[in-house]
Amino acid sequence: MAKTVMIEAFGGPEVMQVVDRPVGEPGPGEIRIAHKACGLNFIDVYQRTGLYPLELPHPLGMEASGVIEAVGEGVTHLKAGDRAAYASMPPGAYAQARVMPAAQVCPLPDDISFDDGAAMMLKGLTVVYLFHRTTPLKRGDTVLFHAAAGGVGLIACQWARSEGITLIGTAGTDDKCQLALDHGASHCINYRTQDWVAQVKKLTDGKGVDVVMDAVGADTFDGSLNSLKPLGMMISFGNASGPVPPFSVGILGQKGSLKITRPTLFTHIADHHACQEMASQLFGKVRSGDVKIKIDQRFPLEDVAAAHQALEARKTTGSTILTV
Repeated sequence: MAKTVMIEAFGGPEVMQVVDRPVGEPGPGEIRIAHKACGLNFIDVYQRTGLYPLELPHPLGMEASGVIEAVGEGVTHLKAGDRAAYASMPPGAYAQARVMPAAQVCPLPDDISFDDGAAMMLKGLTVVYLFHRTTPLKRGDTVLFHAAAGGVGLIACQWARSEGITLIGTAGTDDKCQLALDHGASHCINYRTQDWVAQVKKLTDGKGVDVVMDAVGADTFDGSLNSLKPLGMMISFGNASGPVPPFSVGILGQKGSLKITRPTLFTHIADHHACQEMASQLFGKVRSGDVKIKIDQRFPLEDVAAAHQALEARKTTGSTILTV
């Protein structure tokens, strides 16, 4: 049995229940993992509220780290006793232990802590696909990144600095802006006190940016399009303020033959070999010191509701983990 966070209905943080749940043995292509820490992400909120519907009842959580306890038939890249970390479907990472598909579970290098492993997989692999698998980016390009002081944002700031990319961040307080600057953002705009679209244009001599990376959604969508240079790429990869409403595709032509994409991490890591390659790239950045994982909040698994409340209220910076 393992303590596991379950929902039986969609709703607020109060719908999450910590229950004892049988773990079982891994079948073909599966592993059983005992978790050391679990990561917290906005996708967990989307699933809890029903924005991304799950078949109920269902456990929550998309990333964690721990030790492999058993492997099923056909699993060759992991063995019992291995340290491991993952970001993976199906949800169920908010647990002391679980059985799950092995393909997206990655061996965790010995010199990366379990806490960092739990905090970095979903966010770090997201940065990998944003910078390397979505649209070509090269040294000297300029990126606008919303929520630059969040878990994904602070990794993105460091990643951009390590590759010679100018990152203009936005954040909701001066302290958060300073945090983004400290982690490698070239500029950071307080969107509550400044006209961030005008500031982006000013910082780019009126040209706009090459790429926008926007996980905020509804509140920033129009401004993000207006911040792009002609032929620029809009990457909409989240809905923290709510989903982007329908829009006329013709507006992309009017604003300069813009491009837009709505990727998900789980498409990029669906292939086992691609997932392991992306993880290796992420681990390399962390082990080199180019990227440091900043964990600013830790909650016991039993306090998962408080963790969700803090995330939704935008009271968190960096990454948040649940300890088990």
